[in-house]
Amino acid sequence: MANPKHGAAVLMYHHFGETRYPSTNITLQQFDQHLDYLEQQGFQVWPLEKIVNQLKTGKPFPAQVVAITIDDAYRSIYTHAYPRLKKRNWPFTVFVSTDVIDKKMPAFMSWDQMREMQQHGATFANHSSYHDSLIEQKEKESFEAWRQRIFSDLTAAQKRLRTELGVAPPLFAYPYGEYNIALQQIIKNLGWIAVGQQSGVMSQYADPLALPRYPMAERFAALKPFKTKVASLPLPVINASPADPMLGQQNPPHLHITLEKSDDIQLDQLNCFASNQGNAKITWTDKERGQFTVEAHKSFKSRRNRYNCTAPSKSTGRYYWYSHLWIQP
Repeated sequence: MANPKHGAAVLMYHHFGETRYPSTNITLQQFDQHLDYLEQQGFQVWPLEKIVNQLKTGKPFPAQVVAITIDDAYRSIYTHAYPRLKKRNWPFTVFVSTDVIDKKMPAFMSWDQMREMQQHGATFANHSSYHDSLIEQKEKESFEAWRQRIFSDLTAAQKRLRTELGVAPPLFAYPYGEYNIALQQIIKNLGWIAVGQQSGVMSQYADPLALPRYPMAERFAALKPFKTKVASLPLPVINASPADPMLGQQNPPHLHITLEKSDDIQLDQLNCFASNQGNAKITWTDKERGQFTVEAHKSFKSRRNRYNCTAPSKSTGRYYWYSHLWIQP
């Protein structure tokens, strides 16, 4: 049954069956388990573009919708993922950094392989030209020079996709999942929708300039948590501040969240977690209005970090989910 509060769980993969990349690889056994489970449970596998269009129109989602996305266009997509998805006639989206394809680097697919895959459910979208960290200005580079450099990089990649594949959808995946307000503004000016690497459900509550996806790598891809993630619901966050994920002087950061009122969320079982730390501190500032703050117990040391918040549904046992990115400059 369609429900306006439902969303879609979008999965993000990188490598398939390449164990030398454990942080971004998924084993073939895990991937087979994922696909078998989605098929057995009757999930609808939609193209990412269809999910984005659903969000734009405000139409409700069915209860079990997922999309499959893959970053970086590695060759193992063609050799391992593509045959499995083609067999099921399932659509999927690959985000491509075009420069490595043009250089014919052996770890990556070719344009010819992508054209073949297009005939069997694959969509290819923009992942920048060079897969740099786009948020960083070079030494002595002005903000305006940075802005122009990034604009040129992204539009050049879009042009290469259109030239080679005949189409380039207005979709973008941030390299490394990194973004800031200034980069989001460039994406907005281009008229694109962007996806990140923070977990959660794409829904009416999500930022169209940083839509969430569930990263799938060996450590996080066991079947039990996979079942929880694909069944998850969007935590109805109507405000989260600061919006910019760049960490300033306050580390650990304070995240201020306001939830839309819901009788279905078990707020007494709300839990938030900080990357590599476990539980974070939750302080209710106004529980009646759904307002609380989240703070890690220790400062973040690594470059990319997250606060993840979950709470069970009273009626279904499914979990509401929200993730917020933090970047250490």
